[in-house]
Amino acid sequence: MKGSLFIAAALIGLCAQTQAQQIGASKEAIMAYSQEWKGERYPDGRPKVSDDLVERLKNISIEEAWGVMKNEGYNNQFEAGWQVIHPDKVLAGRVVTAQYMPSRPDMEKPIKEKGKAEKRSGSPNSWPIDVLQTNDVYVADGFGKIIDGTLIGDNLGNSIFAKSKTGVVFDGGVRDLEGLEEIDGFVGYVRGVDPSYIKEMIMTGINCPIRIGRSTVLPGDLVLGKKEGVIFIPAHLAEKVITSAEWVALQDDFGHQMLREGKYTPGEIDMKWSAAIITTFRGWLKSHPEKVKMSAQELEKRITAL
Repeated sequence: MKGSLFIAAALIGLCAQTQAQQIGASKEAIMAYSQEWKGERYPDGRPKVSDDLVERLKNISIEEAWGVMKNEGYNNQFEAGWQVIHPDKVLAGRVVTAQYMPSRPDMEKPIKEKGKAEKRSGSPNSWPIDVLQTNDVYVADGFGKIIDGTLIGDNLGNSIFAKSKTGVVFDGGVRDLEGLEEIDGFVGYVRGVDPSYIKEMIMTGINCPIRIGRSTVLPGDLVLGKKEGVIFIPAHLAEKVITSAEWVALQDDFGHQMLREGKYTPGEIDMKWSAAIITTFRGWLKSHPEKVKMSAQELEKRITAL
């Protein structure tokens, strides 16, 4: 009951903050939405999934991540249909969210006053950049606007990469594409490119829940971007998604090699493994230590369950 009251109070507080044109979500609201995360957090309450897991995330497939989350009941976390900046690179990191809306005059003054009270400087579309840490990804709901909806150009792109070493996911546009492409390592998933500058848009929230296409995104989620699109992984499922995907990849790599060598038949590999196959698998793992990213304890747990 106490937990429910805490959540209700935090969400009521979030509504009150929105009415007051609060830009940054409160620590209480962020923690209420991410209550299933039990690990380390940033001072503002955002879940801090480890850098090790962020790095390991780069090596798993979208399909593997999607499958684990679907089994957990998370069916609305993938979005496709992007123009990608540096599609040859993988985007992985912790989410910092930003929400934009079509501007209206009576909101602009209160929002700018709140930004000033929160000691935010520069134009509002630069405010989320100040929040970024290494391995963060700036994810913005720009309501799909491209013309006059360019959230960044190459100047802000350089600032984003200097702080995060990752990139962006924008349900909106960008400008200065050539300049953004010159930022080595910067990866962007955007709806389009236009030479116009941002206009008739207003920043309404930082680190609040947002919608990216058909996905719901929370601050502290992990995001993985590959050729298929982007997938958003709740912080509390990050380790399970990553280790499960790594396990599937290990089994697949082993099975493919055994089939190529003719050591086992497809029927033997596709069915429940025999004791002989498990013994061969253990030997294969010892000869390929570079393929194992999970802990020895986690690996043994999964082998024992075969």
